[in-house]
Amino acid sequence: MFEEENAQWGLVHALVLDGKGSARSIARTELDALELQPGESLWLHLDRSHPQTRTWLRKDSGLSEFVCDLLLEENTRPRLLPLPDAEMLLFLRGVNLNPGAEPEDMVSVRIFAQAQRVISLRLRPLRATDELLEQLAIGRGPKTSSELLLYLAQNLTEKVQALVSDLSEAVDEEEEKLDSDERYAPEHGAVVQIRRRAAGLRRFLAPQREIYAQLARNKWPWFVEDDADYWNELNNSLTRYLEELELARERVSLVLDSEDRRLNERMNRTMYRFSIVTGIFLPMSFLTGLLGINVGGIPGADSPYGFLVASLMMVAVAAGQYWLFRRLRWV
Repeated sequence: MFEEENAQWGLVHALVLDGKGSARSIARTELDALELQPGESLWLHLDRSHPQTRTWLRKDSGLSEFVCDLLLEENTRPRLLPLPDAEMLLFLRGVNLNPGAEPEDMVSVRIFAQAQRVISLRLRPLRATDELLEQLAIGRGPKTSSELLLYLAQNLTEKVQALVSDLSEAVDEEEEKLDSDERYAPEHGAVVQIRRRAAGLRRFLAPQREIYAQLARNKWPWFVEDDADYWNELNNSLTRYLEELELARERVSLVLDSEDRRLNERMNRTMYRFSIVTGIFLPMSFLTGLLGINVGGIPGADSPYGFLVASLMMVAVAAGQYWLFRRLRWV
């Protein structure tokens, strides 16, 4: 209803949670005079790239200069920072599902949260917040500020599960092809890409798992009673995904090692055959070189059977070498 008007101020969404699982939209102009009723919470979702966002945060949001600096800094990693008066800063990462983007290039969402207000900032669209709006639209969304954080984290984690499953299936396919076809050669670039994507995901998911563990251990006064249990489940989920990513990286290494070993074996067989051929022809090359020198006294030089005798000698030498190589089990 107010999206176009709010977008001029860098405000993506402005919602008041009614405490029952639904929410109503409000205009940017209503913020200054807004009075929340008991059980209600305010969620402001801002576009960090919009110039009005920076202005509003520093002048009208009521946040300290320190908090504004952290919310607006360029590069962040997942982190949890407790603040005075039972407030917090929470930085999370989500899978990048925007068109043309790499999923492991994870999107950052920066959150300031207190008992009845949540301010979140994003630079690029995030599917998790869109799903949160859909949940609120049907009356099955979060009821409080703490549940809003929990729902957002759950939506982010679900996207990770799908991506981790895709990476595991890609490794499964490569292993099956290697097992079923001895002549199959995996594409080196594609396999390395799987390992690179797993490493990129792990870079952000490892600290995010620690954040979930902290939220499960340290309960803020305005958290709902069973929030800690849900945060603990999210921590366990990320732990499982990280283990699967680590396993995927190890399996990719095994696929690459297997391919390298097969290439080395093929190269060794080829070099071995070349060595056998060289060993057979080396004595014959010596004989032809010896008989071809331009000096007097070469045996058979004046005989009409000289070439035939020399040829038979080389055939006999080759046959003798082949017999010897067979006795030595070189061939």
